[in-house]
Amino acid sequence: MSYYDKLKKQDSQRKLLAFDGGGIRGIISIEIIAQIEDELRKSSGKPKLVLADYFDYVAGTSTGAIIATLIALGYSADKIRDFYLKSGAEMFEKARLWERFKTKFRNDNLSVMLQDVIGKETVFGSEKLRTLLMIVLRNATTDSPWPLSNNPNAKFNLPGTPGKNTDLALWQLVRASTAAPTYFPPEIIKVEPHEFIFVDGGVTMYNDPAFQLFLMATAEPYRLCWPTGEEKMLLISIGTGASPNANANLSPEEMDLLYNAGTVPGALMSAALHEQDFLCRIFGKCLAGEALDEELETVIGKGIPNVPKLFTYARYNAELSREGLDALGLTSINPAHVQQMDSVEYIGEMQQVGKAVAKQKVSAVHFAGFPA
Repeated sequence: MSYYDKLKKQDSQRKLLAFDGGGIRGIISIEIIAQIEDELRKSSGKPKLVLADYFDYVAGTSTGAIIATLIALGYSADKIRDFYLKSGAEMFEKARLWERFKTKFRNDNLSVMLQDVIGKETVFGSEKLRTLLMIVLRNATTDSPWPLSNNPNAKFNLPGTPGKNTDLALWQLVRASTAAPTYFPPEIIKVEPHEFIFVDGGVTMYNDPAFQLFLMATAEPYRLCWPTGEEKMLLISIGTGASPNANANLSPEEMDLLYNAGTVPGALMSAALHEQDFLCRIFGKCLAGEALDEELETVIGKGIPNVPKLFTYARYNAELSREGLDALGLTSINPAHVQQMDSVEYIGEMQQVGKAVAKQKVSAVHFAGFPA
C-alpha cells in the first residue's frame, strides 16, 4: 500500500496526525503514539496494525518531521522508539571545537542516520510512503515558511514542474526541518533552478503544524479538498512538552540585548504553539487537551456560536513545570532534566513523562467514532 491508495479510498472519513518540534523531547511523543497504536490494535482486533494503516495524512516539524516520516514509511512505534534510543546520543554529538562558534552539534551524524533509516535514494514522492506526508521547513533564503506535502495534486508537485518537490530527497527535507539554528548547521537544497538554505521549521508559526495540516487537507489552494465535519475528519495533535520560562523576579534592568536575543525566539514559538492549538480547539470538536490559559481554559465543549465544527480534535501534551510533573505523578523528576531539547542523558526520564501522559490522557473513546 502507498499513499496513492489513501487518495483513492472510498471511505468518507479522514484521519490526520500532527507532531510538534522539540529535539530529543520527541521521545515524549513516541511514548504517546505507542499508547495510541496499542489502543487501535485492541479496538480493531489487528495486532500488527501500525499508525500508517490508520492515519491518512501525517505531519511534523523538526523532530516531529522525523517521527511523521517514519510513521508514513510504515514503522511501528516500537521501531521508532528504538531509533531514538539508539541514535539520540549520536544525533546530539558536540561539534568540533573550531565549529562551535557556528553550531552546537555535528551535522554529519544526523545526516547519515536519516539516510540509513529513510533511504538515501528515497524521494518525497516515493510510493514507499504509506500516507500523505507534510514536513515544515523554513527557507532562510526567501525568509518564508515552507510546509511541503507529497500530495501529487499540489501546485509544485505536478508533472512537468521544474524542481518539483516530490523529486527531492526525503532524508534531506527531514534534515532541513531539524536544522535548529545554533544547534545544527543549515541544510542547502537545490530546488531547480534555485539553491536555497533551509533551517528548522520550528522557527515558523508551525512548530505545532496541526491547524496547517487541516488546511492542507481541506482548503482549495492545496488541491486535496477532503470533506469536513466532526464525523468526517479526526485530527490528533501530539506535543513534546511545554516548558514555560516564567520569571516572577524579572526586573526591567535585566532586559538587555542579550536577554531579548535569548528569550524572544522561544516566546514567539510558544505563542505560535498556543495559537495553533487554540484554532484547532475552536474550529474542531475538542475531546482532550490541557487548559490553554486561565481565560480560555480547555475550550472543550465551546466554539463559535452557530458555526458547525469542522473536525474532531484531541491534543496530547505535557506541562514540564514542577506543577505539571507533579500532576502526572512524577514527583521525583527534576523539571530541568526534561525541559531542554538536547538533554540526551535524561531521555529515560522523558520516556517516563511520555508514558504518564499516554496513560492519563489517551483514551479509546477519542477514536471510537473513527474505527480502524
